[in-house]
Amino acid sequence: MRLRPRPRSTAPPDAVDTVPPLRQMLPLGLQHVLVAYSGMATVPLLIGLGIGLPTEQIAMLVSANVLVSGVATLLQALGVLNVGARLPIVMGSTFTGITPAILVGKDGGLPAVFGATIVAGLLTWVVAPWFSRLMRFFPPIVTGTIIAIIGFSLLPSTSKLIAGTDPTAVDFASPTRLLMALGTILLVVLLEAFAPAAVARFAILIALVLGTLVALPLGLADFSAVGEAAWFGAVQPFAFGLPEFTVAAILPMIIIQLVNMVESTGDTLAVGQIAGRDVGRDDLARALRADGVGTAFAGVFNSFTIVTFGENVGLVSMTRVLSRFVVATAGALLVVIGLLPKLGAVVASLPGPVLGGVGVVMFGTVGAIGVKIMAQADLGNPRNILIVAISFGFGLLPVGAPEFYANLPGVLQPVLSSGIAAGGIAAFLLNLVLNRRTS
Repeated sequence: MRLRPRPRSTAPPDAVDTVPPLRQMLPLGLQHVLVAYSGMATVPLLIGLGIGLPTEQIAMLVSANVLVSGVATLLQALGVLNVGARLPIVMGSTFTGITPAILVGKDGGLPAVFGATIVAGLLTWVVAPWFSRLMRFFPPIVTGTIIAIIGFSLLPSTSKLIAGTDPTAVDFASPTRLLMALGTILLVVLLEAFAPAAVARFAILIALVLGTLVALPLGLADFSAVGEAAWFGAVQPFAFGLPEFTVAAILPMIIIQLVNMVESTGDTLAVGQIAGRDVGRDDLARALRADGVGTAFAGVFNSFTIVTFGENVGLVSMTRVLSRFVVATAGALLVVIGLLPKLGAVVASLPGPVLGGVGVVMFGTVGAIGVKIMAQADLGNPRNILIVAISFGFGLLPVGAPEFYANLPGVLQPVLSSGIAAGGIAAFLLNLVLNRRTS
């Protein structure tokens, strides 16, 4: 007896698995790139400057970081076997790893940094299934608090984009720069309030383009670096020499990667909430494996620890474009930009006040998502209020006072000086003590 082939399911895919038409997917993907690129370029730039690298080597680090971020984003969004959450999550290097990378780089050079990055990535891949079992210890009061801290602790970073980085500059924090940022925020609000839904989903992209056009005659946008950049630049593995594996470099990088796993857990659960998907233990394990593979890949290709990008979680929430294929398109664009320095120079030349205005919206949105998740818990319970209060205290102290923990042992500084890490650990431990939730 011949078996008839089973008919294909006619059930429509959910929003995460929907493939938009190319005419929408490209600009929506570009929107994610423009939101994320500033952070992706800033991390290697600050590390390179901190170590004292020449300009051409810093440019190599930036291109490598963008390329690796693109590959990791593709892996996370599309998934390969048991790696990747298959959710609309953009990946990139984290600010948490800047200080350890500079310290290790000054003592042992970049080969020691990249060797430690490879080890941290492989370790993440190995422990991902066990780490994902901690999900039962992340009820809404914990995950909401962590996500809110992620968003609100990153908000102050937009001030340097808006005001500038040099307090002695003539236009530092000038009314023009402040008004440009305010105008960008206002444009996003107006598009969200009055534009048709089909246009509102491009609100960030429209604000970036129009803001840049307004900034040009005001002298706030400088595209001179575009003409100097090369058209093509291949990213070479081990361009700074073969990796070196030293305990002094590996230990701080492992600590940072544990912090990254807490952040990735929060972001992954947040995206699941936004998309209406129940993120289970297996989903979280796949997401963390993508962190690990991306980080190990970063060590090979001259980049740094890879984590989920919080600002893009905010973009997903605001636009309600939940397709993982849109984010995969962003990953592909990042790979192209990483190989074409001239395109990277175009994106890097976008005016800071406009990017800062967008950052206020995106980081604020992430914080609001955290508050929304927290509200699923009983906030009338004084114990839950205490968890939130103390966790926010630990989370925002290092933001307002970066040198607060400067005199503590070096092994503690990477954890406590990261508001996300300190606040996340506090929420986790306080929930165990006050609510005794183990299931």
